[in-house]
Amino acid sequence: MLRPAYPDDGPAVAAVLIASRRVFLSYAPSAHTDEDVHRWVIDKLIPSGGVVVWEQSGAVVAVMATSHSDAVSWIDQMYVAPGSDGQGIGSKLLRHAHGHLRRPIRLYTFQQNIRARAFYERHGYKALEFTDGRSNEEKCPDVLYELSPP
Repeated sequence: MLRPAYPDDGPAVAAVLIASRRVFLSYAPSAHTDEDVHRWVIDKLIPSGGVVVWEQSGAVVAVMATSHSDAVSWIDQMYVAPGSDGQGIGSKLLRHAHGHLRRPIRLYTFQQNIRARAFYERHGYKALEFTDGRSNEEKCPDVLYELSPP
């Protein structure tokens, strides 16, 4: 079930982010402690709005955070918990974003995240720019993707 994230979801959302990064992005360790991630999710991410979760059997198993600038919508965070991946949850989150965000929609992912890159490309995203990672906290090369207006 897709629903907005509530303040009480903070610990579960942080757990998804932390576990997903450890399992799927081990080459790009977090620049923050687990405690810092928990505090950021509770104090900043969820209160900022634009955060939805996928709940399955009463547990939060995925999260997506979106935002808007003047001309562009952004998918800022999208993580599916290990063990819940490969079940179509990410596709459902993207369909939600595509139905609620103005295009173009942009996002970053790491160049090394081949699985995510293939996923976004299957959903119509095109690579706009490859960077050396100097501007991200992890200092890992990344890719800027965009889904253009139809």
